[in-house]
Amino acid sequence: MQNNYSDDRLRLAARLYYVDGLGQNEVAKFVKVSQAKVSRLLAMARERGIVRISVADYDPRRQDLESELVDRLKLSTVIVLKAIDGLSTADLRRAVGHFSAAAVDTLIKPKDIVALAGGRTIHELINHLPERRNKALTIVQAMGSVDSNVSAFDAQEVGRVMAQRLGGSFHSLNTPAYMPDKRTRDALLKLEQVSAVHGFLTRANLALVGVGTLENSVFIEREVLSSEEREHLKDAGAVGEICGRFIDAEGKECATSWKDRVMSAEVEQLKKIPLVLAVVSGSDRSQALLAAIRGHLIKGLIIDETGAAALLKAASATPEKKSRTKKK
Repeated sequence: MQNNYSDDRLRLAARLYYVDGLGQNEVAKFVKVSQAKVSRLLAMARERGIVRISVADYDPRRQDLESELVDRLKLSTVIVLKAIDGLSTADLRRAVGHFSAAAVDTLIKPKDIVALAGGRTIHELINHLPERRNKALTIVQAMGSVDSNVSAFDAQEVGRVMAQRLGGSFHSLNTPAYMPDKRTRDALLKLEQVSAVHGFLTRANLALVGVGTLENSVFIEREVLSSEEREHLKDAGAVGEICGRFIDAEGKECATSWKDRVMSAEVEQLKKIPLVLAVVSGSDRSQALLAAIRGHLIKGLIIDETGAAALLKAASATPEKKSRTKKK
């Protein structure tokens, strides 16, 4: 019976609601239906073409900041997303993921080998990619498992979802991110299952990674790193983390025991991947991002406008500091 509403009746409901601005309760009285059915009538009006909604185009990107970051930091690809004031951390990640997905989709070519790390912002990005299922990708986990509690944000799950949405196979690195010692790590690297994953990482065309700090990373959140270990890393010069590898201000891997225990894409592998995109949100990662850029570990960036502005400010401050030192 619901489909028997005449076009004229639907036009009346649409006129009252969209043009005259009446609430659904008032519309129901005019059209002689229950208030609960008004939403259905309006939906039917859209389905029949009686209502055609036009929305002024919204550009979610800050192309001025993108150009400035490309020029200033010599990155090949930069996507900066607008951020509404007052967004929670979770909503900011969601906005970055949602609005960057279409641009990232154009960067992923059929039959690409994609190295993929986990992370909350990467999770949002992958879940907003358009479903194509025809790209025949090879998706490779770029770092071992953080712990035994696999969440939706970990590379195992993010990689599986990406393979489903875009099409292709997912190769997981079925090891912990950190082994107890170098001997155990080296023994695992010789296993065919693990060495095959590393072979794919060596041939990757694209990588999507996060960049953490010693105060804000998955290893802090999941209590993999103790406060004492964090202090040890700071003493070793660590300012950031990428794929479980701790780097100093120049983007070099810090000489700590963690270097010999980590199961992930190696620094030299990251350097050779044509496009490594850091996917981050927030303004607290500037020094870590600068370090990864200096070390040629990342070649592109997806970030919100607040984080972009903070990064540019940090980048501008660095040469000034050096010049003052020279004057002395």
